[in-house]
Amino acid sequence: MSPLSENNQNIELSAVDFSELEGWNNDKLEDFVKVFDNNCKKIMQINTPYLYTSEIKIKTKDYQNICHDFFAEKISNGNDLKNFLQANFTPYLVQANGNAEGKFTSYFESEIFASRQKHGKYIYPVYGKPNDLIEINLKDFDPDLPNRRLLGRLSHQKMLPYYTRAEIENNHFDAPVLLWGDSLIDIHIMQIQGSAVAHLDDGQKVRIGYADNNGRRFKGIGSILLGKGLIKSGQTDMISIKKWLKNNPKQARILMQENERFIFHRIVNADGPIGAFGIPLTAGRSLAVDRQYIPLGSLLWLSTTTPDKQPLQKLVAAQDIGSAIKGAVRGDYFWGSGGDEVLSLAGKMNNSGHYYIFIPKEKTNVAR
Repeated sequence: MSPLSENNQNIELSAVDFSELEGWNNDKLEDFVKVFDNNCKKIMQINTPYLYTSEIKIKTKDYQNICHDFFAEKISNGNDLKNFLQANFTPYLVQANGNAEGKFTSYFESEIFASRQKHGKYIYPVYGKPNDLIEINLKDFDPDLPNRRLLGRLSHQKMLPYYTRAEIENNHFDAPVLLWGDSLIDIHIMQIQGSAVAHLDDGQKVRIGYADNNGRRFKGIGSILLGKGLIKSGQTDMISIKKWLKNNPKQARILMQENERFIFHRIVNADGPIGAFGIPLTAGRSLAVDRQYIPLGSLLWLSTTTPDKQPLQKLVAAQDIGSAIKGAVRGDYFWGSGGDEVLSLAGKMNNSGHYYIFIPKEKTNVAR
């Protein structure tokens, strides 16, 4: 199967047998039962013909039929789930421009320390979605135009790009303040990761999730520091970057503003951070993808390596997106929640790998 991309990548899908998946028999899948259950509950709510507008198109009805059978069979253990998946899906190796290898990084749910009121050291705002942020999609105006979401603001009946990070941090603008943090650096890292657990000064914990962004281009703080010669090429992991920023707070603020992308947040009540698919992410089982190519909700067999070059071969669900996650073979692996220990894992992963997308058997239509 070979769906032709509207953009720069020609996508090819090659069917394989489950026995050809590297490490398939080693993944016990006990912890994936709940992941698949959550996925199916969300998929049952979709009323469009295909799972999203991704270039690999999976018929929603076919997936819903499989989910209906999953609920009816009341599958509760990993071995039964493995047999169920083998009976209902076919794995397809995803290739872009004839190449199955892509880049796989990872992310985590960070931690910040915050207060509901501005006082003492709690002086850095965590913003919710601005009241004046608007969006349009070019395809809504002309079906021949790309399916592209644009974010901006209105000024004198004209749509302009939304404020940059520097403009947001240096000026007043129309957005609610959810919390006040004690570190601009920790808030910046939270924005890179997309979510965080906030430890409040009254002893409570709240989960902060992604709400939207300002539509500006993302530029990683690591590449900014590296480009200016402030860190060496072997110091681009997040632990080293965070240490440099903490040790140089005045420079840090100016340099972080070179990343014009700004993330807005919301308070969520969930067992885990909420991904772009709208359900909680699961440590070690959720993957951020480029939804231009990979439909959210789909299952992927991931084959890459950990930061210490050990095999990482397991079933994951496409449940999130990221501003730096671009391409048909590109993923961001979710490690889970925590502090610097988890950050050290997530910040060091930058490895090659590939994946297989699971397509419902026979009833599918992977469209060109």
